[in-house]
Amino acid sequence: MSTDISRRGVLAAAAGGLAMTATDARAEPAKVGFGYCLNTSTVRDKDGKSRPIIELIDIAKRAGYDAIEPWISELDEYTKTGGTLDDLAKRIKDAGLVVPDAIGFAEWIVEDPERRKKGVEQAKRDMEKAARIGGTRLAAPPVGATGGTSKRDDPKFTQPVIDLVAAADRYRALLDVGEKMGVTPIVEVWGFSKTLRRLGEALLVAAESGSSRGCVLPDVYHLYKGGSDFSGLPLLSASAIGIFHVNDYPKIERDKIVDADRVYPGDGIAPLKDVFAVLRKMGYTGYLSLELFNREYWKRDPLEVAKTGLEKMKAVAG
Repeated sequence: MSTDISRRGVLAAAAGGLAMTATDARAEPAKVGFGYCLNTSTVRDKDGKSRPIIELIDIAKRAGYDAIEPWISELDEYTKTGGTLDDLAKRIKDAGLVVPDAIGFAEWIVEDPERRKKGVEQAKRDMEKAARIGGTRLAAPPVGATGGTSKRDDPKFTQPVIDLVAAADRYRALLDVGEKMGVTPIVEVWGFSKTLRRLGEALLVAAESGSSRGCVLPDVYHLYKGGSDFSGLPLLSASAIGIFHVNDYPKIERDKIVDADRVYPGDGIAPLKDVFAVLRKMGYTGYLSLELFNREYWKRDPLEVAKTGLEKMKAVAG
């Protein structure tokens, strides 16, 4: 594995290098301002389980969103009960929605070659499913390399990846798989993980992949949780962001805050107005996806939660 200085030096010029991809195949149709998307985790049921994807599409439509960001597991549940992805694609289109991204959990980054091979195979299947419903991207978090913070505490399953240049090569392999089906995997920042917990780490992996299609998935909560300062966002270009996850958080220390603490945009202390100002200045017109895991919200009417979330997101985004 080459770790020469010229490759690592790309990080210093990441903003410029990734900015050159603004007209590539990842670009959405031209539109004015941000697009607003509903990540389906925001409206789970009171037990924390995903709702049927048909119901989720209806919620997103009635709440006034432009797009929906489903989880691959929700697509699988739909097909298990006799539905087809082609039918689902039609339902999404008829609802006036698009699918800018889908959420998958393939082990593409792990150290073990056999597990990684299986992970890439899973990612390929996930991207095929996303493409079938009109999706153009798939989240690529560091599943299996979190460093002991997953449900499986065995170190061999959660060993963090230290060599991020090696991780970049693995990401390139994932990009190559996705290119064949028109789906771009996005390096996702996971603040609780020991791998890709910071924005700069995710950016390094994207920049060092050797592909202009590389991009990252920032998340307001995860940036805070992982210790990244929001002042790093201006180093990105619009095309370097695959999708942007929006949420807010109360005044809780980074090492104590958890997913369930996320709140509606504007109801916490995150510097959201500054964040959106940065996104506008860089010319980002992609999707802002509301992703919450608040258990109190899950107990409420899902349509009202979706509507409230959209209203608050638009109010802060200006």
